Amino acid sequence: MTSPADDERDLISLLDFHIESGADAALDERPHDRFGEAEEPPPERSAAAPTRVQPEPARAPARAAPPRTFGQSAAAKPDEAAGDARARAGETRTLEELEALLAGFDGCPLKFTAKNLVFADGNPAARVMFVGEAPGADEDRVGKPFMGRSGQLLDRMMAAIGLDRSSAYIANIVPWRPPGNRNPTPQEVSVCKPFIERQIELADPDLIVCLGSPATQTLTGTKDGILKARGRFYPYRLGDREVRALATLHPAYLLRQPVQKRLAWRDFRLLRAALDGKA
Repeated sequence: MTSPADDERDLISLLDFHIESGADAALDERPHDRFGEAEEPPPERSAAAPTRVQPEPARAPARAAPPRTFGQSAAAKPDEAAGDARARAGETRTLEELEALLAGFDGCPLKFTAKNLVFADGNPAARVMFVGEAPGADEDRVGKPFMGRSGQLLDRMMAAIGLDRSSAYIANIVPWRPPGNRNPTPQEVSVCKPFIERQIELADPDLIVCLGSPATQTLTGTKDGILKARGRFYPYRLGDREVRALATLHPAYLLRQPVQKRLAWRDFRLLRAALDGKA
C-alpha cells in the first residue's frame, strides 16, 4: 500500500514527464481515445420520428479543490513567502538543518516541478565558496550542483589554480531546477535568497566566487552585467566580518562563448592570488 507521499511523488513525476514532452494544457478532465471515437459509426436516425434532444440535467457546481500550500499559504505573495523563508532560515544552526528545512519547504513552486533538491557539493569547511544560478537537468537528476558539462569545465578551471571539490564548496542561488532550464524569475530568486544567504553564513568562507550575472547581482546588489562586473571584488557582510565576493563568468556561458575563457582565466588567477594573500 502506497503512502500519500509516494502518491504525491508519482503525480509530480507524471507531471514532469508531460512538461518535458511539451504538454502545456489539458483538454478535458478525463482522457479520451479520439481515434476510437472517430471509428464509431454515427447512430441511425429515423425520418419518421426525429429524435428529440433531451436537455442534460443541471449539474451541481464542482467544488474547488483545497489550495496547495506553498510555505504558509498557497495565496501567499512572493514577499510573504520570502519573509517566511528568512524567518525559518534564521532558525537553523547547521548546514544539515538548513538542507532539511529546504527539503520540507513548499514556498517555492519550483520544488514541485524539480526531481531533486540540489543543495551543495564539496567541502563546507573550505576557504572559497562558488555560487551559481540554478541547477540544470544533470544536476536535477543527480541532486548536486555543477554535474554536467558546465560542472566538468568548472572542475578544470579549479584544477588550473590548484583547487578541487575537496577544497571548495559549491551551491546555487536557487536549489531547484526551473522547468526547461529557463532562468529563475525574480520572484523565485526572492523566495530562495534567504536560504543561500544563510548557507553562506553557516559555511563562513573567506572568499565567495559569484558565477554569472544572477549570482553576482543577487549577492552583491550590483546592477552591472557580468562582462562589466567580472574581475572585481565586492564587499560581502558575513556576520561580524566582511569578506570579498569575486564576480566571474558562468561555465555554461563559457561553453557557448569559448573565446571568453581568457577573461575567466584572468579572474581565476586573481582568485588564486587572493587565496595566497597577494590580492
